[in-house]
Order: sequence, then structure tokens, then C-alpha cells
Amino acid sequence: MNQTPVRITDTTFRDGHQSLLATRMRTDDMLDLLRKMDAVGLHSLEVWGGATFDVCTRFLGEDPWERLERIREVAPNTKLQMLLRGQNIVGYRNYADDVVEGFVKHAAEAGIDIFRVFDALNDPRNFETAVRAIKATGKHFQAALSYSLTERRLGGPVFNVEYFVDKAKTFRDMGADSICLKDMAGLFHPDDAATLVTALKEGVGLPVQLHTHYTSGMASMAYLKAVEAGVDVIDCALSPFAMRTGQPAIEPMVAALFGTAWDPKLDLDALIGISSELEKIAPLYRDFLAVNRMAVIDTGVLKHQVPGGMLSNLVNQLKEADALDRIGEVYEELPRVRKDLGTCPLVTPTSQIVGIQAVQNVLFGRYEMITAQVKDYAYGLYGRPPRPMNPELREKALAKYHRGTQPIDGRPGDILPPELPDAKKDIGGLAKTERDLLTYALYPTTGRRFLEWKYGVKPMPDDVKKGKTLAQVEREDRLIDAVKKGTFSGEPHMDMGASRTLQVSVGGEHYEVQVAQVGDRPVGGVPMAAPMAFAPAAAPPAVGAPSGATSAPVSGTQVKAPMPGVVIRYEVAEGDVVTKGQKLMILEAMKMENTLSAPVGGVVLKIHLGAGQNVAKDAVLITLGAS
Repeated sequence: MNQTPVRITDTTFRDGHQSLLATRMRTDDMLDLLRKMDAVGLHSLEVWGGATFDVCTRFLGEDPWERLERIREVAPNTKLQMLLRGQNIVGYRNYADDVVEGFVKHAAEAGIDIFRVFDALNDPRNFETAVRAIKATGKHFQAALSYSLTERRLGGPVFNVEYFVDKAKTFRDMGADSICLKDMAGLFHPDDAATLVTALKEGVGLPVQLHTHYTSGMASMAYLKAVEAGVDVIDCALSPFAMRTGQPAIEPMVAALFGTAWDPKLDLDALIGISSELEKIAPLYRDFLAVNRMAVIDTGVLKHQVPGGMLSNLVNQLKEADALDRIGEVYEELPRVRKDLGTCPLVTPTSQIVGIQAVQNVLFGRYEMITAQVKDYAYGLYGRPPRPMNPELREKALAKYHRGTQPIDGRPGDILPPELPDAKKDIGGLAKTERDLLTYALYPTTGRRFLEWKYGVKPMPDDVKKGKTLAQVEREDRLIDAVKKGTFSGEPHMDMGASRTLQVSVGGEHYEVQVAQVGDRPVGGVPMAAPMAFAPAAAPPAVGAPSGATSAPVSGTQVKAPMPGVVIRYEVAEGDVVTKGQKLMILEAMKMENTLSAPVGGVVLKIHLGAGQNVAKDAVLITLGAS
């Protein structure tokens, strides 16, 4: 039994709020807490990467590069860590090598000390470029093994001890400084955690870090067994942003190890004090906390294996699509889609690919809509899955695929030409720095929109500008609208389990409105808060809408948004003649790209909304008429 003090990485400011609160925490709410965390003596602070980059630009109107620099300023004494998705970087597809190299270079310059690199398929080929770039900066390369199961326990024909040890040896030979067991769904049985840590320590000879989620309820037990087996570092989060689908809480872990040979010797009083301060901030983000079930743990994860970050996003996205009542069907569909895709580990981006395809299968019929990412996956652009993909699905996905119908078998990055020269040409002078250019290259649609906000080319939406969540802004706008129209019923309604008072001013008149819970609405068998009892406000004009977007309706066949999303681009123009089934446009929904095709043949009479615009479910996008 190993008896060396264990070290702790805090994940509060990345995976903590990504798993519980859809990554919506703002930088200004982090800095004072991080300043105090810097004095605790942690192994590292995970503060960047994962979904933080996308959410900063998409929802918060913040520059992620500036966030990292500000964190570095307030936490100069603790190593800063990020999660890098290999060739996916911080996106949802494989990028060209020049984008990977540029991103790593600037991330290191802005403050990252430890790069935790993983690939959703554990394909070493998708590590190669990132590893070369990290080594060029002199920073720490931590190779993460995406943990998954095909049985109830570690073992079976795919995910067994030999599989993980062999992968770790490959990464060691590539130059890894440490190994991380990345259990994104909380699947680790305590004894299996100990077994695998022991095997890695003995067979690979590198420091081992364990990352897991509390989703199934086994995480703390797994940590204690792993500590006894000699794990070097464990990931925890401050208690307000811990447990549920996040990491185990740091405070009880420190208390449990106090006075033992594994004692990390962290100041428990200081940690409790910082958590108390975080408790004052956390309610700002309560709208993103999943409340579709009462249980803090989700034992269903032992079946569907969806990771914590994806669960919170999945619930939020189903809410937006007004389909949260169908989440049980989605959970049933997830294992079937995963099997069709070759039993891939469920971690970004494969968790999104599987999760969103499962949602679409439930809402529209099995594989009636296939996302662009599933087509790329079928072609081999994400790498080699652990098992062969369902051949019928692969054939259907590649039937009209623009790259070809025969999948590739080499390194995906080898077929991707450099992207930065074209990105620079496309974005022009809007990208003032190399970091701006990288932001655009990673997210051409939402990245451009962010740069327009950043440099004042277009106005920032109210939910971003006001420093509030979109749900808060919309709720208060609905309330004001109801008071104006005289439709406010006076009945109290709930705001995520707590009563609150709103001060509302309308036309110089001031109102005090109490908001509390009433009624119940079953969603998957779990009582939920009743919806607001007043009429919704009209949606504000969306960013990038064409001047005619608010004109009178046009008669014809309407092509509507099947779910909330962002218009990526149109493949047709007004006046074009189209045939039934022809591609009309690309809609990004739930971070996956979806092709919308013509339901009938005819002529494009009207394109109603512009590229880059947020759209609601059932928004009219295109009107077709008889040719």
C-alpha cells in the first residue's frame, strides 16, 4: 500500500461549472476566489479549455484569451492547467495542424503550464501535432486516457487493463510527462480504480492523476481506493460547484485524508471560507442547474454513460427545444447510437455527437436527420473507433458526403490543408491579433459574431451586455411586458426553488413583484416549477438579421428551424429553383451542424434570417413557392 501525500487539482473554474452550470461562470466572478485559491498550495488550477473557450465567445461576450491572462495575474504561484481535445483543440472537429500549433503557442504564452490532452477515441494519431507544439513551449504534457466500459466493470473485449496500459505506454513514448485517467462519466468502480492505478504505476512509470465525476455516486470511494493504490494527483472542486455531475468536493476529501500518510496538508479552514464566498455567487447561475430530477446522483449513467458536462448541456438544450419531457427516450437511445458508432468513449466531442444524434433520432426518427459531425465521423475525420461502425449507418451517412463515400484510414490531420491563411483572408481586418484569428478559425460563425461585438461593429445582445444569463434577462423582460400589457396575474411563481422580489419600472411607474413556486408539471415523472403565468415578450431583433426580416409574411411552403440554433450559412439564394431534397442551409443546433433540405421542389421566395443569427424552435427560415 503506497503512503505518499496526494496532491489535488482544483477544477471549480473549468470542469466544476461546466458540469453543473453549462460553463456560464463569468471571469469577474472568479478572480477574487482565484486569488485566494492561489495561496492554498494546490497542485494546479484547471481554469481553461474544454467548453470555456466556446462559451466565452458564444454566450458571455468575453475574450477567452484575456480571461486566461487575467487569471494568470491573480494566481501567479499555482500552475494553471487546461483541457485540450487533441486535434479538436477546444472545438468539435479536427482542425488543421497550423491551427493546433498556433493555439498551443498562444495558450502557453498566456499562462498555461499543464496541457491535459485527450482524444475522444484514444487515437494517438490525434495527439501528435499537439504534443510537438507543447514540447516546443517547454510546458507539461499530460496524456489523458478517456475511460469507458462495455461491461459493468473494467474488462471485456475492449476496455480492459491491457488496453489502458498499452495506450499509456504509447503516450509515454511520445513524451508524456504524466498520465491522467479521465473518467468523464463517473464509471469507476473503487476496486477498478485501484487496479488500474496500480497497473499504470508499475507498467508505465509516470505520475498518475485521476479525474472522475460524481454522477454515479462512486467518485469519492474511487478516489480513496486510488489514493491507497498510489495515485499522485486527484481532481476536486469547491463544494458549491462539486458533486452532482461534477467532481468530488475538495473539503471533505481534505478532511478524510487529514492525519493519514496521504494527507495533502491543505488549509481546510481557508477552503471552507472560499467556498462560503462562492456560495454567494453561485445563485447567479442557478438557472443552468439541472432540476429535471430530485436525486443528486444519476445511477442511469451506469447504462447511458453520458459525461457530466454533456448532461447539463443536454438538459438545457432539451428545455430550449421544449422537449425535456422526452429525456427518458433520449437516455434509452444513447446506448444504441453509441453502439452504432463503434462503442466510442463518451467524451467531447463524441459525447456531443452521440448525444445530439440520439436527440434527433427521438425527435425526428432514427437517422432521418444525420448531423454533419456524424458524417465526418463515418468518413474517419475523428479517428479510429474501438470497434467498427455500423456499416448500414456509415453507408447512409456517406451517401451524399462531400468528401467521398469511402472512409479514410490514415491520420485525419494529414488530409486537412492549412486553415489560417484562408481564415485570415475571410475575416480580414476584423481580426486585430493572431489570437483573434485563432478565435475565428475555431468558430467561424460565432467567432466572427464575437469579434463584431468585441470591436463594436455590431451591438452586443442584452443578455451578454447586462452581465446576466439569457434566462434571467428573458424572465425579467417577460415580467415587464406582462405588467405593460396588464396580463400579469399576480400569482406567485417559482425561480428555481427560491422566492425572490423583483423591482420593475415601467413608464416611470415602479412595481415590486414577488416570484415564488406554485403548481407542478411532470417532466419525466419529476415535479417541476410551473411556467410563468403571463404572456411572453416579443423576441428582440437578432444580431445579423437582414433588413427584411420583420416584413410581412410570405405565402408558400415554410422551412422552419427544428430546434433552437444558429444559422451557419445558406446554400441557396432568393430566386433559386430547387428540387425536393436539395440542401438549403446549415443550422448549428446543440453545437452540431445540421443540413436542412427542401421538403418540396420550387423557387426560393424568401430567406428570412441572416447567417450568424440565433433562431428559436419553429422560426421560419426559408419560404418556398411554386416554380
